[in-house]
Amino acid sequence: MKDKISLIAQKIAQRGKNVVFTGAGISTESGIPDYRSQGGIWDKFRPVYFDEFMSSKDSREEYWRRWVDLYRGIVEARPNAAHMALARLEQMGLLQAVITQNIDGLHQASGLADENIIELHGNTCRIRCMSCRNIAPIADVQQRLAAGDMAPECECGGYLKPDTISFGQAMPVAEVEKAGTLSQGCDFFLVVGSTLLVQPAAHMPIYAKNRGAFLAIINLSETPCDEMCDVLIRGKAGEVLHQIVKEVEKSH
Repeated sequence: MKDKISLIAQKIAQRGKNVVFTGAGISTESGIPDYRSQGGIWDKFRPVYFDEFMSSKDSREEYWRRWVDLYRGIVEARPNAAHMALARLEQMGLLQAVITQNIDGLHQASGLADENIIELHGNTCRIRCMSCRNIAPIADVQQRLAAGDMAPECECGGYLKPDTISFGQAMPVAEVEKAGTLSQGCDFFLVVGSTLLVQPAAHMPIYAKNRGAFLAIINLSETPCDEMCDVLIRGKAGEVLHQIVKEVEKSH
């Protein structure tokens, strides 16, 4: 593994256009469960689909009840060594952007510049009205939820929902387009903690590789892109990224 870590560090230190793609596996080390593994969120709950949320008050109430439980864990979570390693790379001027499938806001909490984070699936620390599209901090509805209003509505009468992408909901066009552009234009593309099973997000490393980028993957389980990548490391995100950054700092 040491040779692989050194090679990744060498590529990052070349000061090209370095893009990192993160999935749930980077946040499990902060205590946030992933969605697809055994014991993950979808192993415990059937997801509430977007059309159900929009058409049924009972579904909206069920959605928000689950969100309250999930958000409690996110509020208590802190960025781990993997998040901090990426923030350090940005501080050194060696990270162009982070494309993430995560909704927990831990990249922002690590100190990464918000403008360099592309959130493909949104952020659960915000709410959005499904009618007027107004965005507000999640704190705006927390008191209402605590008081028993489990299907909060906007002052315009629209349904309020965490600003995240549910099953059956359209992906955010601007974010997907920006992620695609960054992926196709980068020199180095690093996948961290993603099974690369959810489209269109999972196509980003393929865009990068097809345009000639060096592709590295750090993940505990297999991904569909394992055979095409240049370096594959099976390991925990925090441990591996910490070692990579230490190597980069030696040459910086």
